[in-house]
Amino acid sequence: MPEDAALKRVNPVGRIGAIAMKESAPHVAIVGVTGAVGHEFLAVLEQRRFPVGRLKLLASERSAGRAIPYNGREYTVEALTDRSFDDVELALFSAGGSISTRFAPIASEQGATVVDNSSAFRMSDEVPLVVPEVNADAMSHIRPGCGGIIANPNCSTIIMLLAVTPLHREANVRRMVVSTYQAASGAGAAAMAELETQTREVLDGKPPTCSIFKQQYAFNLFSHNTEIGANGYNTEEMKMVKETHKIWGQEGANRTRITATCIRVPVMRAHAESINLTFERPLNEDRARELLEKAPGVRLLDDRANNRFPTPLDAAHGDDILIGRLRCDISQEPIGSGMDLFVCGDQLRKGAALNAVQIAERLIGIEAR
Repeated sequence: MPEDAALKRVNPVGRIGAIAMKESAPHVAIVGVTGAVGHEFLAVLEQRRFPVGRLKLLASERSAGRAIPYNGREYTVEALTDRSFDDVELALFSAGGSISTRFAPIASEQGATVVDNSSAFRMSDEVPLVVPEVNADAMSHIRPGCGGIIANPNCSTIIMLLAVTPLHREANVRRMVVSTYQAASGAGAAAMAELETQTREVLDGKPPTCSIFKQQYAFNLFSHNTEIGANGYNTEEMKMVKETHKIWGQEGANRTRITATCIRVPVMRAHAESINLTFERPLNEDRARELLEKAPGVRLLDDRANNRFPTPLDAAHGDDILIGRLRCDISQEPIGSGMDLFVCGDQLRKGAALNAVQIAERLIGIEAR
């Protein structure tokens, strides 16, 4: 179904759905539970003790019947169908854009509030695109159990904006140049497995198996494997540009000018980003550190004396976005007009599952933590 047609079936603004939220814990469905982000959904829900009344695990027909443990018991995966969302109040989706385009409106019509991890609805005017630490107010009109769709941003956008937004609020970022170094986790469990297989093959002197990517991934790096547009930017790069403008609520000539270069690197898990900022108002290093030390969801790892800064291994399996290499850009005058920083964040955690669960927490009234 075309995206526009699907959206006509959804009205997340004040919609009264088929299910009114109960006083007890919400009934939760996870769509795409057998994928890398689906597994992470379960881990995050359990670790954060998210209140779950009834849990429904959904995936494709070929995964139906699998047993998956959660919180001390086993659940059986069910095949995703049009009737999967009866009596579901909250649905977490991570099964790809085509699945979300078809089933997220169906879930919403049946009264489930959907948090969607795909790109299907991110740029739709009717759907809020949310990073809770940045723009939680964008979803204030949506109530759990009353339908509606909330979009989870792209992982690289989330990681970038957690680090940059506190500085933007202080000094107004007028231009941003970002280069990403993206791990295999961003392409799913199959890509992570292929990187491991290729590494063994190359070390054994064998030709690498290239099923997920068209070229060798182990001991190599290459431009992000998304389509190149007429302007020379790939889809991943343009997501970072467009999503940032939407999340920051920017339109027209006042939008921050953003350019991105996205690269795949042979790292198993957690993305890294090098970010250069130009400010409207000067900002010195001490004030920037003060702002970041107070900001939620980030942690400074910036030890110049020991040349110790964030790495993907530091960020892997963690919730915080790590920030280092914080310094004034000496190419911009006066000093303080620009700043450089290097950030790392776990793509499967804050870049995907954790952000979605935090959205769900806000929906049911759990305070930020």
